[in-house]
Amino acid sequence: MFGLSEIAILLLVVVVVLGAKKLPELIRSAGKATRILKAETREMKAGDGPREPAATYTVKETRTPAEDR
Repeated sequence: MFGLSEIAILLLVVVVVLGAKKLPELIRSAGKATRILKAETREMKAGDGPREPAATYTVKETRTPAEDR
């Protein structure tokens, strides 16, 4: 598939495009997605049937001062 030199060039391009500040956040998100995918795959193999997603996210409701009146 890819050789070591191609992967190194690809990583270099990612660092240049995204910048060093965004890279840790990107890696953290990729790690979370990988863990969720592994958990879901294990659950499917176990055959326990459908269930709630492994990760749930809440949305914070924001209100403007005009809505408080």
